[in-house]
Amino acid sequence: MFARVLSGTPYGVEARLVEVQCDVGPGLPGFAVVGLPEKEVSEARDRVRAAIRNLGLEFPQLRITANLAPADLRKEGAGFDLALAVALLVATGQVPRERTQDTVFLGELALDGGVRPVRGVLAVALAAKEAGVPRMVVARESAAEAALVEGLQVLPVADLGEAVAFLRGEREIAPAPRVIPKAPPPDWIDLGLVKGQEHARRALEIAAAGGHHLLLIGPPGAGKSLLARCLPGILPPLSLEEALEVSRIHSVAGLLPPDRPLLRWRPFRAPHHTISYVGMVGGGHGIPVPGEISLAHHGVLFLDELPEFDRKVLEALRQPLEDRRITVVRAGVSVTFPASFMLVGAMNPCPCGHYGDPLRPCRCRPHEIAQYRKRLSGPFLDRIDLFVHVPRLTKEELLGEGGGEPSEAVRRRVLEAREVQRRRFGGKPLVNAEMGPKEVRRFCALSAQARALLARAIDRFALTGRGYVRTLKVARTIADLSGADTIEAEHVAEALQYRAFAEEGWP
Repeated sequence: MFARVLSGTPYGVEARLVEVQCDVGPGLPGFAVVGLPEKEVSEARDRVRAAIRNLGLEFPQLRITANLAPADLRKEGAGFDLALAVALLVATGQVPRERTQDTVFLGELALDGGVRPVRGVLAVALAAKEAGVPRMVVARESAAEAALVEGLQVLPVADLGEAVAFLRGEREIAPAPRVIPKAPPPDWIDLGLVKGQEHARRALEIAAAGGHHLLLIGPPGAGKSLLARCLPGILPPLSLEEALEVSRIHSVAGLLPPDRPLLRWRPFRAPHHTISYVGMVGGGHGIPVPGEISLAHHGVLFLDELPEFDRKVLEALRQPLEDRRITVVRAGVSVTFPASFMLVGAMNPCPCGHYGDPLRPCRCRPHEIAQYRKRLSGPFLDRIDLFVHVPRLTKEELLGEGGGEPSEAVRRRVLEAREVQRRRFGGKPLVNAEMGPKEVRRFCALSAQARALLARAIDRFALTGRGYVRTLKVARTIADLSGADTIEAEHVAEALQYRAFAEEGWP
């Protein structure tokens, strides 16, 4: 007796459909699972056996062999439990095979037969849609997530018994409706609460408008972290396409909240400086899972106390900062993760934090300052668009009642600049920071005065080719904020302000 049903497994941020084959025949009683299963997949034998028996169904005392095809794909997680149980029941004639056709089964089984949610449901649902499979059976808690995929019929079940009754035609299950939630904005810190720091606030607006990377440098208590945490509040919400991308990544990582199957606002990730290399770029046991740089996709990655991060971790950011993706290679496995994020770093100018402070003298020796700054390599810094000095607040600013513009006012200007870019790039969800060489050449037209100013700056700041292009992109964003078609000298001049700290000896 033989049966086959479909299931799926996350693979990177995508998923692969897996054919669960079950053969029940004569021989010593046993239950073997083959097809390159990891330990948690092999343990499904005991969960399936207990679930079938506790629901009053018959578990055969025969030789059972289950194969997960393709056999060369590593299988992880407990998501195959439901498919294994259904395949076994079909092979033993307890469930008709007709209603299992063209259906993906995904869920973990409890010992009493309950179906529990697993990670990666949205990724598997998208893979089913792409493969032309019209129906999917999942745990009730996962139904809203799977139903986000348009055109896929999602059947939620509470336990294996409910699934068996449906497959036998004894009851019907209402498909889960496709609901696109309209989540209210999170409780972000409002820019209107930030006192002073007009220069840094302006840099934050430019970064948000063009998707540029930003480094905040200043003494302790100047407001660097506060400014960084205001950034999500001035960014536009995710489009539906972006929201599905971000939600799929978080689903595969097991971080998608059950009550929020679709993330509508841009993620803000702020890992501690003790994070490991794998935690940042992705990896882990078996098939690699997304790291922080992928969890920040279409959002913000905030690294506070930037020089305190491990040098290897920071250097690993160089490729994704440029390519907007990262490939993680392990033994027999190669996975590419999306990594289109805004990097925001914050750091002190020296180990004691008071270099250049007019009120508190720096106690660091010159070689200590040099060693501190050497923790950030030149190639890494060259990939940052805006270097922003965040000075100590004056007593007038601290004691003053009012702050600056609220986030809502700044966000409106950011949205207008993003709309200009959307039209420029033909409706594609690109921002100026993501322009390639062709787009830079086409859309970054300079006036004669701007070209002359930039020529002098190349010698003055010793700009590299990458630094020159990034200056052009920032100037393009500043021009967009001012509503100009051509990049003028004042736009280039402002962009150059963010490239170096000559007065502090910053590279």
